[in-house]
Amino acid sequence: MSDVCKHISEITELKTPDEFVCEECMKVGGSWVHLRTCQTCGVTLCCDTSPAKHMTQHFHHTGHPVVISAEPGDNWMWCYVDEAFVRYT
Repeated sequence: MSDVCKHISEITELKTPDEFVCEECMKVGGSWVHLRTCQTCGVTLCCDTSPAKHMTQHFHHTGHPVVISAEPGDNWMWCYVDEAFVRYT
C-alpha cells in the first residue's frame, strides 16, 4: 500500500463490526442505507447516503480518518482527510 495515503498505509489489521447496525441510529430509532466501520475505534455507523450521515459526523468530532465499508462483500477503505479510496483483498 505504498501508493496510498499515510492514514491508510498505517492500517495493519482491520476492525470489523460486531453487529450490522448503526449504533447512533439505533439510539434514536433512525434508519440507514449502508454501514461503515471506523478503523481507529471500531465504531460502526451509517454512510453519507443515510439520512443522519453518522460516520461523517464521527470523523468531524473525532478526527478518526479511515473507515471501511461494513457491507458484506465490500472490500474498500476511505480516508476522509486525504479523500483516498482503496480496494483491498
